[in-house]
Parts: sequence; C-alpha cells; structure tokens
Amino acid sequence: MALLLHIDTALEKAFVGLSRNGVLLMELENAVQYDHATFVQPAIRHILDKCSFSMNDIDAVGVTTGPGSYTGLRVGMASAKGICYALNKPLVAVTTLEAMAAAAIEAFPGFDAYCPMIDARRNEVYAALYEPAMKVVFAPQAAILSVDFFAQELQHKKILFFGSGASKWKQMDVFSNNASFEKAAYNGKHLVKLLLKSFKNNLFCNLAYTEPLYIKDVHFAGPKKPE
Repeated sequence: MALLLHIDTALEKAFVGLSRNGVLLMELENAVQYDHATFVQPAIRHILDKCSFSMNDIDAVGVTTGPGSYTGLRVGMASAKGICYALNKPLVAVTTLEAMAAAAIEAFPGFDAYCPMIDARRNEVYAALYEPAMKVVFAPQAAILSVDFFAQELQHKKILFFGSGASKWKQMDVFSNNASFEKAAYNGKHLVKLLLKSFKNNLFCNLAYTEPLYIKDVHFAGPKKPE
C-alpha cells in the first residue's frame, strides 16, 4: 500500500491531499494565496483525522517544486521536507508545469504537444513543452513572449497552450492554425498519478539538496537605508 500525502502551494490555489495506491482519499483546497502558510498544517491534521490515519502511516510526501510564487514554493517545500525529516519518510516531487500538462492531456486529447504557461510578470512566462505521453520536449524555462514564440514548432505540430501565461500570449494576436488555447486546471487527481509513478520508481528527492524550482533568480528587497 502506498499512502502518499501531497502538498501544493505553488500557485493561486493550494492543495493538501491524501491518496492510497493512486486513489485520492481526500483533498482540501485554499483559494487565498496569502493564506497558504497557515492553511497547510491544519489541513494535514484534518485530512488525517477524517481518513483515520496518523502521520506515521504515510509512506511518502509529495510536493510541487515550481515554478510559481516564490513564497508559495518555499511554504510547500519547507512543510514537505520538515515532515520527511521528522518521520524519516521519502520525498517525491513534480513540477507545476508537469501537473498542468497532465490535466490538459486528460481534458483535451488529440494534440501533438502541450504547452503549459505560467505568467511570470512583465513580458515573461514559465513554459515547457510535452508530448502526449508526458515526454519532455522542452524542459521548464523562463521565456520572453513574442508573436513568433514557438513559431518553429507550430510549423509542423498542433500545440495546445494553456495557463495564465497562455492567456497573456493570446492577447498579442497570435495567429497560427496549429495553435489552440484552452483553460486547464490540475488538482489532486493529477498530482497523485504523477507522484505515485515517482514513488513506484524510487525517484526520491535528496532532502538536503532539493530546492524549489524558481527558474529565475530570487531577489529579496532589503530594508531601506535611512536618508
């Protein structure tokens, strides 16, 4: 039996859930991004109580590594790693873009490739490209949007674009018969499938060195100097 706890605080919505052998038993969602840090631990306790499990029953903890909100990624990673350290449990991970792609592939089959895009502010996005079997064509990366973004791939592939970054790109009057746009949101069901695959293949993260997938450098504003 594989009992997995998953924690996702990468984007606007946060998820905490529990699954057994790939079946989602229960999941709680928080839609207030600034409350993710206070949401995680009470959600874990509530789910374990409702499902009649203890922390020691968990076989592994899964977490979304990013990209996404810098603060949100740190909240999820710190929570997941803290549990793993305390209980000597393995950590498994999935990128946010993988989870988005899995949801889109399930909801909109038939495309040659799938491109999840997350708004990274200004004229940038976090993006990746996957084939229908989840084979990585382009690994997660930061990209500057332009009208001819992915022009070479669109010459011979029908690609579905989705996510907050795709909405921003579509507004630039993108035209290609091979480009389609849809809304696709992932949830615990998609996370469970991806995390269970990693668990079964023993693709465990190194607790000491695993960090959030920021992609872009993180810059913290220091205190202002008195004038």
